[in-house]
Amino acid sequence: MEHPIHSAFDSFDYLGRATLFAQEIHEVINRVSLFEEFSFPEFEALCSYMVCYTAPRHGVLIREGDSGDFLVILLTGKVDVIKQASDGSTKFIAAVGPGASLGEMSLIDGQARFATCISTEPVDFAVLDRKALNEVLVSQPRLGNKLLLLLLQLMAKRLRDSGASLLPHIGSSVV
Repeated sequence: MEHPIHSAFDSFDYLGRATLFAQEIHEVINRVSLFEEFSFPEFEALCSYMVCYTAPRHGVLIREGDSGDFLVILLTGKVDVIKQASDGSTKFIAAVGPGASLGEMSLIDGQARFATCISTEPVDFAVLDRKALNEVLVSQPRLGNKLLLLLLQLMAKRLRDSGASLLPHIGSSVV
């Protein structure tokens, strides 16, 4: 199943199918505790649905407000996540590195991008779009369900972390 180059990355270098980088992706993602349940054969299968790119320093991987139907998994390099504040200023949210996933909210809900993700150095990354996710769910439902559960866990963790940082006086009490 051939995936065309994603138009959001026209200005970046296309590296090819992620299966070419399955071992490297597995090593990077295996460092992320949420992905530890994935075996190498599962990563290989998932890689057959992804494509890889490289972006230069200051490359915009995701732009706040854009529509989005893909997520990005960083393989090398670092990316800053920033958000426009209501007063027009730019607020730094996080700096992320290899193994981080970006854009999963829009992949799932189809809504506009929440923040902008800009490379602070050259980065290599894998892309999984909604069409490919649907193909995984149809052709490999166990893998697709495992991936969806992983994404839900990731989003729940980020929501909890955000809530904790916004309401530090609540501490660790459960809502």
